Amino acid sequence: MGFGALFIGLFFMAIGWMVSSRLKSKFKEYSQTRLTKDLTGAEIARLMLADNGINDVKVISVEGQLTDHYNPADKTVNLSQEVFYGRNAAATAVAAHECGHAVQHAKAYSMLQFRSAMVPIQNVSAQILNFLTMAMMFGAFFASSIMPWQTAILLIIACYSVFALFALVTLPVEFDASKRALAWVEARGIVTRQEHDMAKDALKWAAMTYVVAAIGAVTTLVYYIMMYLGADRD
Repeated sequence: MGFGALFIGLFFMAIGWMVSSRLKSKFKEYSQTRLTKDLTGAEIARLMLADNGINDVKVISVEGQLTDHYNPADKTVNLSQEVFYGRNAAATAVAAHECGHAVQHAKAYSMLQFRSAMVPIQNVSAQILNFLTMAMMFGAFFASSIMPWQTAILLIIACYSVFALFALVTLPVEFDASKRALAWVEARGIVTRQEHDMAKDALKWAAMTYVVAAIGAVTTLVYYIMMYLGADRD
């Protein structure tokens, strides 16, 4: 796939690991202070859903750390056990954020709809890229007879175009969910000023993981475009 792409991948993998470590550190730090309102993440999630008139979404507990997510397919807010049972600023932030996605879904937020529509295309692109990677790794001597090098690069560019677009579309979806979450916990009086700042900081670091992924996808796409243009001139 090229040493340049490998370097880009490893570089952003390292950056992503550092951001993820920072996120875990912040979550651990903000999990130490008990929420003044003494509500669990699950209670906060149910309250936010009710306040937004959402009655068909279930709040459930799932295994793992920071595995929290909203599933639009079965309308469930899935909270890790630390968040589901947690009574602190970190749990509050994550629970409200995931409910922010449920609110987006209920209100037909356009960027969420666009991202959901892209999921099948993203999956197909990943399968194509995996096939090309394996073919180029183990069939380098025969690949040119099956598919010209420039055609392979064009397919790679098409796949990374999908990845980059998906990553970029994810950004407003995540930022909007956090914005909804923070506005609600503040308006509802769920958190004190200090707890609000903790929740905001935790969500900021969570968002940074998506920012790094988006920059990495765009950088890799640009790399392959430059490779194709260089090969075309040759």
